[in-house]
Amino acid sequence: MPINIEGNAFDDLRRLHARAVRDTVRLVARVTPADLARPTPCAGWDLNDLLDHMTAQHHGFAAAAEGNGADPAQWEVTDGGYGKAADRVLAAFAAVDDPDRPFALPEFGTGTTVKARRALGFHLLDYVVHGWDVAHTLGIPYDPDPDVLDAALPIALAVPDGDFRRAPGSPFAPGLAAAADASVLERILTMLGRRPADPAC
Repeated sequence: MPINIEGNAFDDLRRLHARAVRDTVRLVARVTPADLARPTPCAGWDLNDLLDHMTAQHHGFAAAAEGNGADPAQWEVTDGGYGKAADRVLAAFAAVDDPDRPFALPEFGTGTTVKARRALGFHLLDYVVHGWDVAHTLGIPYDPDPDVLDAALPIALAVPDGDFRRAPGSPFAPGLAAAADASVLERILTMLGRRPADPAC
């Protein structure tokens, strides 16, 4: 049954989020230098671009959890390993003791804040999808825990759709129709503009 992130216990959501992030760490550990130029399902991005984005987002969300998210510099691509960035964001979320504490997320608009629980949900969804992006690019299996997918599905359903998703820099392409027999992962991916049936990059 899909999990409603507003009603789900924050600690449970945090546990599932950590699983999603650690899944991506294991995937990224399989990337070789020769893979970095491969195109990804993210239009216009090769794998190196995607990993830079994923690393920067970890640092940005970690900064938000630490109270410094309003500083745009915290969201920029910097040198540093992916695993260290993942460790940082997991530690930062683990230290949050109030699920209603405001997080500054300037990427959603200057001055934008959301509750910690919603920021955690955003980040979980992002890394479920980007985990698939990495795995699909490498042509390797991707099989997140069903509980992680059940948590991500209602978040994906709540993401607004429309022509604005066609704009440069939009995090997701316009939603697509899922097959009648689509899995939970396939439903998440198609809602966010991915094409699970496409050949690996």
